[in-house]
Amino acid sequence: MRPFTYLRPTDEREAVATVADDPDASYIAGGTNLVDHMLLGLRSPTTLVDVSRLPLDQVEELPDGGIRIGAMVRNSDLAAHPLVHEHYPMLSAALVSGASGQLRNAATTGGNLLQRTRCVYFQNPAMPCNKRDPGSGCAAREGHGRNNAVLGVSEHCVATHPSDMAVALTALDARVRVLGPDGTRSVPLTEFYLLPGDAPERETVLRHGDLVTAVELPAPPSQSRSRYRKVRDRASFAFALVSAAVAVEVRDETITRIGLAFGGVAHTPWRARLAEEMLLGVPPSDEAFHGAVTAEFAHAQPGRDNAYKVPMAVNTMVAALRDLTSEEVR
Repeated sequence: MRPFTYLRPTDEREAVATVADDPDASYIAGGTNLVDHMLLGLRSPTTLVDVSRLPLDQVEELPDGGIRIGAMVRNSDLAAHPLVHEHYPMLSAALVSGASGQLRNAATTGGNLLQRTRCVYFQNPAMPCNKRDPGSGCAAREGHGRNNAVLGVSEHCVATHPSDMAVALTALDARVRVLGPDGTRSVPLTEFYLLPGDAPERETVLRHGDLVTAVELPAPPSQSRSRYRKVRDRASFAFALVSAAVAVEVRDETITRIGLAFGGVAHTPWRARLAEEMLLGVPPSDEAFHGAVTAEFAHAQPGRDNAYKVPMAVNTMVAALRDLTSEEVR
């Protein structure tokens, strides 16, 4: 690890100004991803600006019934928070399914959103990777591809997004509050992440110096239910092969509101807009679920090793929808 300067500002704007003025500076909070990358030689910031002591560690109820989650709220605290546990159980489930207890105690909401892919070729400096070294190529396309993306891929990158929390937040219509050199703005999470295209090194709409300060969730509908299902190689400390986040409301045996998102299948948390459109306003049934989710994957581009992800994702989402709309839980 190369030497670096360590700073701990006490004010958000001071932190933003410090990073914005230094192209080699980086924020650090829990450090569960960045420190790994520094040890592997993937990143070498000359200045680390520690934002973990900034007053952004609260979960607040908003006047409209939604909540604001400070960017420094630890993943374990968020999963166990009464407001989250009661009104957004899918988010609690997604958080608990991610990483080990020790990591969840250190990881923060803002850092979780910005963690980078676990593609083995990205994490190996000896291998070509357009995300790590633009223009060098993509070793994953011809290499071991079991964990690669199947939706929204490009010839330049087939990596998947690793966060469970972000998948749940995507289905819940979360917005990200950002403080930058030019002021504050709020970005829908569905617009926060970028597909790889010809610039996979750029993963979000953030500019250098931008600081994520909070995530906001709208109030949940009174009769909505939500669920997070994750399929992985082992029951703990494994990233999703596929995951499904579902928020649904059924009135008079008709789906009146629905939010669907997948993890493990794309470069971003994948909001299943087509499937949502097909299911809104129809009675819940296995036939309707299967048809809509299958249509969502009609343009999937699996490779040699990951075609299994398409039926696995379809079946995982259908099972989650069936559970939530069954007679037993309605």
